[in-house]
Amino acid sequence: MNQRLARVSEIIADHGAQPSQLIAILQDTQTAFNYLSQEDMTLIAQRLGISTAKVYSVATFYENFSLEPKGKHIIRVCDGTACHVRKSQPIYDAIHDYMQLTGKRKTDADGLFTLETVACLGACGLSPVLTIDGEVHAKMTPDSALALLESIRKEEELAK
Repeated sequence: MNQRLARVSEIIADHGAQPSQLIAILQDTQTAFNYLSQEDMTLIAQRLGISTAKVYSVATFYENFSLEPKGKHIIRVCDGTACHVRKSQPIYDAIHDYMQLTGKRKTDADGLFTLETVACLGACGLSPVLTIDGEVHAKMTPDSALALLESIRKEEELAK
């Protein structure tokens, strides 16, 4: 068994391998790996004694679960009313272009960033806002957003 599946097995055991803990197990698995793989869901189904279809249906029902690998850094651009009115869409568009995303892809080619939108981040007075790994960045512009991503990219390169 590979390390990932060993970790998923630990998560299942931590929740007593109870089917009633399915959502918590999925949440903890996603926290550990940033997404749920087919192998994760198959193992969870087997260990809980439920169908893979049931696990998949729960994972696809809730919007916060991802079945695709996410980047190391998760960018969430607010598109709530206050942010939208204060021009969050050009920020999203600039990041989208910077990451060279095409089609429905949300993660850049090198796996460093994933770009998402959210309905509201609850920071309307600071709009437009985005978060990177949960940290709020206020009063953003397309240029300041790209400068922020460039600084993260440089930090990552120095850390190699």
